Amino acid sequence: MAESVSSLGEFGLISTIVSGLTMPATVSVGPGDDCAVFSPRGDVAVSTDAMIEEVHFRRNWSSAHDVGRKAVASAMADVEAMGATPLGLVVSLSVPADLEAAWVTDASRGVKEEAALCGAVLLGGDVTRGDKIGIVCTVFGDQKGRPPVLRSGARPGDVVAYIGRLGMAAAGLAVLSRGFRSPGAVVRAHRVPEPPYGQGAVAAVAGASAMIDCSDGLVADLGHVARASGVTIDLDTADLEVSEPQRTVAAAIGGGDPMGYILGGGDDHALLATFAAADVPEGWTVIGRVSEPDGEPQVLVDGEPWSGDGGWRHF
Repeated sequence: MAESVSSLGEFGLISTIVSGLTMPATVSVGPGDDCAVFSPRGDVAVSTDAMIEEVHFRRNWSSAHDVGRKAVASAMADVEAMGATPLGLVVSLSVPADLEAAWVTDASRGVKEEAALCGAVLLGGDVTRGDKIGIVCTVFGDQKGRPPVLRSGARPGDVVAYIGRLGMAAAGLAVLSRGFRSPGAVVRAHRVPEPPYGQGAVAAVAGASAMIDCSDGLVADLGHVARASGVTIDLDTADLEVSEPQRTVAAAIGGGDPMGYILGGGDDHALLATFAAADVPEGWTVIGRVSEPDGEPQVLVDGEPWSGDGGWRHF
């Protein structure tokens, strides 16, 4: 019989999670005490993100390793969106007592792998019992002397650009919701996002006037920028590339428009930013323009209000 979380115990579980960790020089106290202590070189950006079973992931859709990676990636994308450099994270884990301990071992391996991928380190956390699995990541980023890039800085005359994936996770969710596991590219995108690590700092250095992590959907998240900045953003769909897997999914599911995945789908954690036209960094794709609002700030698609899916809503 597989060992459960209950039989392993709280401290055995913690030992499993933190095993193999090494601390960088900026961390003077790591896991094992009441707090971690670290010394960044600039202002610290802090954010928290929760992933709850049956809301953000399902065990029959994603492996524990996938869930661990996704928990870190979705949280750390917010650090990138401020123009900060990932530094560290603490993780709070709630699990049923009868959950196999191997699930936690695999999830913690995913957490540590994703943290290493973005240049951060697991600093500590907490474990407790719950009816369903819940993972809460609190992440820290070092601004390294750079001012944070806010949502409120977009200016008329700026262009809108992105880097990363758009709409792939949404297509993957559509596939999984119908009991399928292909195309593999969109299913993998739903299971594990790929934030463009390092590009938040690149955008900040290049002079980005506003930036946001695309977690709720392209139109929805740019709507946050438009309202915070008091501007209108007009997207040009001719500049948004639809992938072949997205076309395949749309054709298989009622023949819908695959552009809907790109405009309304979140969970890919691309970065969206506004720049002066001459400042767009290499690798970023321009997809729209910023202008003075004609009435309320809003996001237009090809010059018109968009009537499609408004993006992810938590409630």
